[in-house]
Amino acid sequence: MKKNSPQTLTPKLRFPEFRKGEGWSIDKLNTVAEFVHERVPVEEIALKDYVSTENILPDFGGVTTASKLPPTGSATRFRADDILVSNIRPYLKKVWSSDRDGGASNDVIVIRAKSSLSKDFFPFVLRNESFIDYVMTGAKGVKMPRGDIGLMKNYPVSYPSHPEQQKIADCLTPLDELIAAQGRKVEALKAHKKGLMQQLFPREGETTPRLRFPEFRKGLGWDKRRLGDFIHERGEIAEGTVPLYSLTIQEGVTAKTDRYERSFLVTNKEDAYKLVLPNDFAFNPMNLRFGAIGRHSGSEPVSLSKYYNIFFCDESVDPRFCEIYFRSDGMVAYYDVMATGTLIEKRRVHFDRFLSFSIPFPQIEEQQRIANCLSALDARITAEADKLAALKTHKQGLMQQLFPSPEESKS
Repeated sequence: MKKNSPQTLTPKLRFPEFRKGEGWSIDKLNTVAEFVHERVPVEEIALKDYVSTENILPDFGGVTTASKLPPTGSATRFRADDILVSNIRPYLKKVWSSDRDGGASNDVIVIRAKSSLSKDFFPFVLRNESFIDYVMTGAKGVKMPRGDIGLMKNYPVSYPSHPEQQKIADCLTPLDELIAAQGRKVEALKAHKKGLMQQLFPREGETTPRLRFPEFRKGLGWDKRRLGDFIHERGEIAEGTVPLYSLTIQEGVTAKTDRYERSFLVTNKEDAYKLVLPNDFAFNPMNLRFGAIGRHSGSEPVSLSKYYNIFFCDESVDPRFCEIYFRSDGMVAYYDVMATGTLIEKRRVHFDRFLSFSIPFPQIEEQQRIANCLSALDARITAEADKLAALKTHKQGLMQQLFPSPEESKS
C-alpha cells in the first residue's frame, strides 16, 4: 500500500519535531508483521514459559504463571518482543507483549513485527482498543466468540518513521509501567482483604476465628445462631416507578441498565417486582453457591425480580457484617456442600434450607468492628481501583490522539 500525505493520514497530536514531517504509512497487519506458526514440543517448555488463554490477564494486564502444562503435544514457539493474542473472547483484551521465549497454546495467536515496526512501538499497535474493536467485528460464536484470523491479518496498521515510533513508545511505556504498578497495588489490596477475611471468620468446624481485635480476645466466643431466628422475608410488591435493580455475583445488588429499566412494565400481581428497602438482602437460590446473595446498600427503595427472595435482618445483627459473612469464601463453600440437585448447573440452596443453617456469630459489637474494618478496606480498594481506571482512561485518550483514527486508516 502507498504512503499517504500528512493531510490524509496524520494523528491529531504529534511531537514538535515531527509536525512538519511526512504522514504515516498504512499497511495490512500481515504485511508489517508475521503470524508465527513454528512449533515446539511441550516437553521443551518450562511451566513459567507456557502461555494459554487462561493465564493471559484481561485488559492488557500481562500474564500469570500457568497452572499446568499439557501432558503431550506441541505449542507455538514465541520469542521475546512477540505479541500474543488470546483468540477466545477477544473482548477480554487478553493481549501480551512477551518478555521471554516460550510456547503458546493453540488458541493464542503469536504475531512478530517485521522491519517496518520497532519492537518498542509494535505493542501499542495491538494492545489497543481499536484493534480489539476490529477483531470483534469478525468474531464468531455466542458464548465463546473467536476472532477471525483472516480478518485479523487485514487489520490496517498505521505507522510513522522509526524515530517517531520510538518517541511515541518512550512516551507511552512509562504510562504502561505506572498502570501495571497501580494494578499490582489493587490486586495486593484484594489479596490482603481475602487473607484478612480468612482469619476474621471461623474456619469450617470451628467456632472462633484465628484473629480477633484486642478488645474481644478475652470476651465471649462466637455462638451458633440459626439464621431463621433473625432473618425475616419481605414480601411487599414494588408500587409505582421504583428503580429496577438486579443481583450479580460480582457486585451484589446493583442497578439494571437503561434497556431493562424501560422494560419495567408490570401488568398484574403475579408478574410484580419485589420491593427492596435499604439494608434488605436479595437471595438467588440457583447461584447462591457462587456468592449470589447481596445487600442493598443504597438509601432509597428499589425493586428486584419476583424470582429473588428478599429478606432483612433484625437489630441483633449488623447487616454490613452479614453481607460480608454471607458472601465470604467459607460460606460459599458451605453453600456448595449444602446445595441439592444432581446436575451441577441446577444445584441450588432453597431459601427455607438457608434459614435452617446454624453458623457462629459474635456479639453485635464485634460484628460492627469487623464490618468497619473491612468496609474501610473496601473503600481503599475502590479508591485505588478508581485511580487505575483513570490512568487507563488517560492512556486511551492519549493513544486516540497519538495514532490516526481507525476510520482514517480504512480510507
